[in-house]
Amino acid sequence: MPRTPVTVIGGYLGAGKTTLVNHLLRQAQGVRLAIMVNDFGALPIDADLITAREEDVISIAGGCVCCSFGSDLMAALMRLPARVPPPEHVLIETSGVALPGAVARSVRLLGDYALDGVIVLADAETVRARAADRYMGDTIERQLADADLIVLNKADLVAPAALAAARTWLESRFARARVLSAVRAQLPAAIVLGAFAPVAHTGTQLLLAGKMRAPLAHDTAALYDSASFTPALALDVACLAQELAHPDFGLLRAKGLLRDRDGSIKSLHVVGARWEAVNYLAAEEQPGRLVCIGIKGGVDTAAIERAISRATKS
Repeated sequence: MPRTPVTVIGGYLGAGKTTLVNHLLRQAQGVRLAIMVNDFGALPIDADLITAREEDVISIAGGCVCCSFGSDLMAALMRLPARVPPPEHVLIETSGVALPGAVARSVRLLGDYALDGVIVLADAETVRARAADRYMGDTIERQLADADLIVLNKADLVAPAALAAARTWLESRFARARVLSAVRAQLPAAIVLGAFAPVAHTGTQLLLAGKMRAPLAHDTAALYDSASFTPALALDVACLAQELAHPDFGLLRAKGLLRDRDGSIKSLHVVGARWEAVNYLAAEEQPGRLVCIGIKGGVDTAAIERAISRATKS
């Protein structure tokens, strides 16, 4: 069976991690999410979403759960697959002083899970000052260095020039990550959870059709473009994934199920500059789908089609 994807969400205190988690729960569109938090002391779940409470688990409307892992994340992750039904995607919200890269490395040790990406939030108004702090600066720099995607949050609270300066600083200092701005940590679920995870959900079909719009006060989805492709021929999936991860394509996410040159079905996965192409064992899924997501106006469909053509001929 395919491994359950895990997204690690990091960032310093006040950057907006909890806001992002709540936002994702409200637009999960049927995907069963498991939210892993250190404890319930600062409860990250909005009260109106909670349907039941147990000792270390909170059940959430829509089939999602929030689980406290205390000091033993690995043990909590090992228990998750036993839930009925099991989660389809796991979000780990790290503490403000944790290093998300260390958490990501731990996830890789568990065979039931696949690291989906590391997302680190930063406050647009304070990130540079926090990074220069004599006490917390090193931790914050290491958090940002772990990121596949950096979310420059609270973009509405700073002047456009200050926002641009913060973005330029992040892009120059943490070049491997893609940087995107947000207001109140509102991002389309597809950017955090993948373009189709799982493929069959209604929200996914709307995205594939180019019609997905998240129900937000600010139409955040209008800030992003998605493009779908249906390659009919076998191709070099690893070669294509590596190419799509190059900064020239400017993609935030890409995900696909494609037929490889050796006849196997591969899951292609790109988050920022990180990529992978792994065997996909679910026989019921049909190959030949690729979805790419980027900033509005930044998805070059012709360039992606040329990359697909090169991978087909390689």
